[in-house]
Amino acid sequence: EASEMGDSGECKLVLVVRNDLKMGKGKVAAQCSHAAVMANEYLMLNFPELYKEYKYNGQPKVVVKCDSEEELLRLAAQARLLRLPVSMVRDAGRTQIAPGSKTVVGIGPGPLDLVNKVTGHLKLY
Repeated sequence: EASEMGDSGECKLVLVVRNDLKMGKGKVAAQCSHAAVMANEYLMLNFPELYKEYKYNGQPKVVVKCDSEEELLRLAAQARLLRLPVSMVRDAGRTQIAPGSKTVVGIGPGPLDLVNKVTGHLKLY
């Protein structure tokens, strides 16, 4: 199963936060948590061997930022083309953000080389 995702050995999850929404720190933390849970559930259900390896290696995560919804969608599309898991978080709109706003996308967990092709140019959040 891991070969379907690539076989570079190491995996990571990158959480891409929309910086243009100007979310508070707690809101960003909550949105990233949603994406991380979604990504782990997807991996556990669809790639159980890769999930075990990812979990065993400490579930590495990196948080980066992008500047717009368009950029977030472009990154998600690029990740899908590489057959990486994509976890798009849409806000419920109960606090700071309009309902349905796309706030964070999780790229991976997946092989470092593939995830870096999509997110390697982004700055840390």
